[in-house]
Amino acid sequence: MDKRIYLCLARMSEKGVEQKYVKEAFDTNWVVPLGPNVNAFEQDLEQFVGEDKKVVALSSGTAAVHLALLACGVGPGDEVIVQSFTFCASSHPVTYLGATPIFVDSEIDTWNMDPILLEQAIRDRINKTGRKPKAIVPVALYGMPYKIDCIMEVADKYDIPVIEDAAEGFGSKFDGQVLGTFGRYGVLSFNGNKMITTSGGGALICPDMETKKEIMFYATQARESYPYYQHERIGYNYRMSNICAGIGRGQMTVADEHIVHHKHVCSLYRELLKDVEGIVLHENPSERYDSNYWLNTVVIDSSVCVKGEEEAYKTAIQGAVGGAGGVTHSAPSFHTDCEPNSNIEAMRIGLDTFGIESRPLWKPMHKQPVYRDCPAYLNGVSEDLFRKGLCLPSGPYVTDEDVEYIVGCIRKLITN
Repeated sequence: MDKRIYLCLARMSEKGVEQKYVKEAFDTNWVVPLGPNVNAFEQDLEQFVGEDKKVVALSSGTAAVHLALLACGVGPGDEVIVQSFTFCASSHPVTYLGATPIFVDSEIDTWNMDPILLEQAIRDRINKTGRKPKAIVPVALYGMPYKIDCIMEVADKYDIPVIEDAAEGFGSKFDGQVLGTFGRYGVLSFNGNKMITTSGGGALICPDMETKKEIMFYATQARESYPYYQHERIGYNYRMSNICAGIGRGQMTVADEHIVHHKHVCSLYRELLKDVEGIVLHENPSERYDSNYWLNTVVIDSSVCVKGEEEAYKTAIQGAVGGAGGVTHSAPSFHTDCEPNSNIEAMRIGLDTFGIESRPLWKPMHKQPVYRDCPAYLNGVSEDLFRKGLCLPSGPYVTDEDVEYIVGCIRKLITN
C-alpha cells in the first residue's frame, strides 16, 4: 500500500462553511480584492489576536512583510536586521526596497533570533555606518515563540521598530499573549500549508486604525481620492480577494481545533521518541512559551547511523521542496557548501520510500548564495541545526496511527 503522509496541510472545515462564504461571493458578484468576506475575515482575525490590534488581509505573508518594512520607512541604502534561520520571505522584501538584510543567528532554546547577538549587531552597524538599522524582524520558526521580551528590550533601548514574522506562529503565544502583537507590526500567513489557509494569503497586524488605513492604501495601489486614477505614491496590488477571504472565514471556525491537534501530535512524537537514542524533539523551553507546533522538528545526532547513508547525495533531485517542481533550475552539483548531514538525507530518502514526506530545516539565509555579501552576526547555532534537523509530518490530517507509523519507520531506518 502506498501510504502517503504529507508534512503539513491545512484542511477544509468539515462544516462546509468555506463553501457557503465562497458561494455568497459569487452570488453577489464580489469576486474582487475587497468585499464582505474580506471585512469579516479581518474582524475575525482582530478578535483572535486581541490586544486591540487592527488587521489587514493581504495576498501573502510576503506582502505583509513588504508593507510593514515600507511603513517603517525602509528604503534604498538602509539596513534591516533579519533572523538568519528562516524562509526567504522574511528577507527578500528587504531587498525589494533597495535595503540590505543584516543576518543574526539563533539561540539554542527556541532556535530563533539571539537577543545578545542582536544587540551586538546593532552596536556594530552603528559604529560602521553611523546609522542604526531601520527595523528588526524576528521569526517564529516552526511556530516556536521567539524570546520576544528580550528582543523588545533591545529594540526599545535603540528605538528600532520590531516586525514580528509570525507566519508560522499563528496562535502561538508568549506569556499568554498572541505572537504578532508585541512589536509594531505582526505578519501572518495563510498559505496552503499553514495552520489555517485561504489557499494563498496573509495578513498584517497593525497597532491602530490609522495605520491600518495607510497599509490598505498602499495595498490597493495607492490611489488618491479623485474621480479618476491619480497616483502620488507607489502602491501595490496586495489586497486579499473576497473569494480567498471566504475560505479564511470558514477556516477560522476550526483554527483552535487545528492548534489543539498540532499540539496533540507533538505529545505523541514526544512519547514515541522518548527512548530513541540520539533523536531529540524540539519543544517549548519553558511554560512561558506556547508553540502551535506548526511543524514538529527533531535533531538527529551525527552518531546515529541510518540505512542508505553511503548513497546520500549521489542522486540528482528532481524539482524542489515546497511544491515548486517545474519552476526550478537544474542543480549544477549534488552538494553545496552547507547541507544536512548524510544521515539526515538518508533518513529523508528512507522515509520517502515508506510514503512519508519529511524535509530538512530551513537553510540559514546567511548561507544562501544570493546573500553571500550581506553582513551576518553568527554563533554557529543555525548551521549546526540545519545539518542535524528534520521536519516531520504535523498537519491536521496526521492521525495517531500515522504518528505511530512514522516513528516505527524511523526506528526501522536506524541501524545502530
